[in-house]
Amino acid sequence: MYNISYKYKRLIFLLLKLVLVFGAFYFIYLKLVSNHLLSFTNLQEQLSILFSKNSWLLIFLLLFTDVNWLLEIYKWKLLVSIEKKITFFEAYQQSLASLTASIITPNRIGEYGVKALYFKKESRKKIVLLNLIGNMCQLAATTFFGLVGLLFLFTNYTIQIPQLNIEKLLILIAVISALYFVSVKLSVNITIKTYLTKITTYLKQLPTTIYVKVIGLSFLRYLVFSHQFYFLLKLLSIEIDYFTAMNLLFCIYFIASIIPSLSIFDWVIKGSVAVLIFSYIELNELTIVTITTIMWLLNFALPALLGSIFVLNFKFIDKE
Repeated sequence: MYNISYKYKRLIFLLLKLVLVFGAFYFIYLKLVSNHLLSFTNLQEQLSILFSKNSWLLIFLLLFTDVNWLLEIYKWKLLVSIEKKITFFEAYQQSLASLTASIITPNRIGEYGVKALYFKKESRKKIVLLNLIGNMCQLAATTFFGLVGLLFLFTNYTIQIPQLNIEKLLILIAVISALYFVSVKLSVNITIKTYLTKITTYLKQLPTTIYVKVIGLSFLRYLVFSHQFYFLLKLLSIEIDYFTAMNLLFCIYFIASIIPSLSIFDWVIKGSVAVLIFSYIELNELTIVTITTIMWLLNFALPALLGSIFVLNFKFIDKE
């Protein structure tokens, strides 16, 4: 009986992996052929123009991508070493497999589950928390530079802010207050406080050097992919000074980071926000969308496709 159930369990798990991988391929395919911001024909034309200027350009851009992901992988290796020492290749495998798995989940939630599955059951909650720390540090870098960018934007350009609807705001406050009141009555807040206490205790136990290193890697990674965008602007002959370009890029990544979305639609968010922000200096929309698409292909699609190999080779840790 046990062997039969174990056999079916393995079969179901295999099917889930296949669905995940084929789903990732399908979504990336749709992104390329059904992009309402940039048609596949226009993308091909833009890429041919871009790469015809310099045959070494592709290698250089892939190098940017490698540095971006090497920093992220090393950051994960550093974090997870608190619970278990892993090799750089294991961290590489876990990072890319989790990226592939996160493609159809809101705000990359799937990333947490997949990374946790690489470890024993008793360590998984801590692994999820460590992954959260890494993402929060990356968000801290995005927020820091984003606030600098917004300060630049509001200082140098006339920004129209929509008027606040007081009625809707009061309704929102009322709903939040009602939910809080219900949670208190149901003693839900006691459970939350218990979990928060455990999380806080665990976070305090982590060495300060870990936080410093992870934050440093997050800031360095942020500078790598933001300069990758700037490099593409210059390659496409966009006349813009460095200071203005970087501050506008800071705004784009910050605004895009606070908009909830599926990972597969990340390119739509960043593309739309980029068009909006760069409209203040009247840059060509086609060029901006082309750059955001190339950035998505290099930093997300290609690593996700590579990660699909690790997803298919993944072996579930059931009992150890």
